[in-house]
Amino acid sequence: MGSASTQPVSGRLILFLSRGTGAHDIDINPFHPLETYVAAEEVPWLSPGGSVEIDTDGLVFPGEFSSLPRGDYQVQALLDVHHSYNYDGRSEGDLASSVVTLKDWTPGQGDEPSLKLDEKLPAAAPPKLPLTAEEESAARADTEAIDFPSTLLTRFSGRETRIRGWVILPPGYREHPQRRYPTVYWTHGFGGTLTYAKLTGWMIYRRMMQGKMPPMIWVMLDESLLTGTHEFADSVNNGPWGAALTKELIPALEAKYRMDARPSGRFLQGHSSGGWATLQLEVNYPKVFGGTWSTSPDPSDFHDFTGVDLYAPHANLYHRPDGTPYPLIRDHGQVEATMEQFARLERVLGDYGGQLASFEWVFSPRGADGRPLQMFNRDTGDIDPAVITYWRDHYDLAHIVAADHAARGPWLKGKIHVIVGTADTFYLDGAAHRFEAVLQSLGEQPHFTYREGRTHFDLYNEGSDRMAMFDTIAAQMYAIARPGRKTAHAAVQEAH
Repeated sequence: MGSASTQPVSGRLILFLSRGTGAHDIDINPFHPLETYVAAEEVPWLSPGGSVEIDTDGLVFPGEFSSLPRGDYQVQALLDVHHSYNYDGRSEGDLASSVVTLKDWTPGQGDEPSLKLDEKLPAAAPPKLPLTAEEESAARADTEAIDFPSTLLTRFSGRETRIRGWVILPPGYREHPQRRYPTVYWTHGFGGTLTYAKLTGWMIYRRMMQGKMPPMIWVMLDESLLTGTHEFADSVNNGPWGAALTKELIPALEAKYRMDARPSGRFLQGHSSGGWATLQLEVNYPKVFGGTWSTSPDPSDFHDFTGVDLYAPHANLYHRPDGTPYPLIRDHGQVEATMEQFARLERVLGDYGGQLASFEWVFSPRGADGRPLQMFNRDTGDIDPAVITYWRDHYDLAHIVAADHAARGPWLKGKIHVIVGTADTFYLDGAAHRFEAVLQSLGEQPHFTYREGRTHFDLYNEGSDRMAMFDTIAAQMYAIARPGRKTAHAAVQEAH
């Protein structure tokens, strides 16, 4: 170890190797997973001045370093001290080496490169938002932090556990002390953070200032854990997050803020894993919320888990019955990564915090070692049918609604809105079609929109406006909460 720390450290030591020269940092790119070779080693103790060797033919992706041909390479080491690289990449406190160039290098010949961890990473600077100084000042003044100690979650974990997030009050909230406001409960997708939740809230606030969205309270919830995202689902591994939200946090917020504390005044919204989170909250707590607007949600019908039928006989996450690989990531029809590549890279980066492991922490039964049972074999891709049966009964939303329709159905009618692109990057449109078919067959009057040619990342776009669809979603919510006032313009006029 170099000069980055004067104290012993531990973590996951990750080695990144790529072709070429001149890079300032080297990282993996999940959309091009074969571009960077990665090796890793768990380091329980590393003293200042100490050293550790990484076996670059051991825990590696996409293959053994010794298989690489002679050429120009660049290499960098990172000690992931929080074990969070699998979730959101480099973070504050991680130790990194400089990038070392290996000119005309042949793996396995001559001296192996020596890297020093000589930099302790600072906190990343937040992205610059397109806000004027006046807009940012107003948004900051109308933003209040949530740091709520949950009795239910604390009892589950044995240590104090808090729900975190932000309350974004609408412009004019303090000037109209008699007015109550519809409230939207929003949460981020995989890789999102508390900071990201606040910045998204500020962009929503700006749209309310501009009259593009009606005045509502937005509760921006953080669903990130070391294990990935808990998705506000009640889970035997992560804890009763759904119950904590609906039975503890929401009553506390409604007692503090002038929220419209009726189902017709409580709405849900989120994208990707946040889309699934809000979708399951509506399904599991239909008497609490007046509707969800879930965009590009993670699979809601496990007959199509990003293309894989988890219930098929001898199901395999990596390969179809004919041996061809299941794709996971596409860019307008071009396959960028397969399910197997994604899973194998995730395993190198860490035991938890990755997307596939995150699903298991939410969906799986707990094993004897206190960890969730794995849904699939990491070596072969074979799916465990016993685990999938548990997934079906507890988290396959299409199955849950059909199996418990007598109790849930009357409360779900017309409340489920799903929007997804027909070219979704992760093939999530397939499960949406299946869930819609189930809801239609049950007479639930769902609202599903498939945006032609849109991917996971441009779904909200209109021209250069990357958040335009928020305006449509908010107007639809407001029309339910305040019948007869259907446009953002009308709502803004009322507020002033």
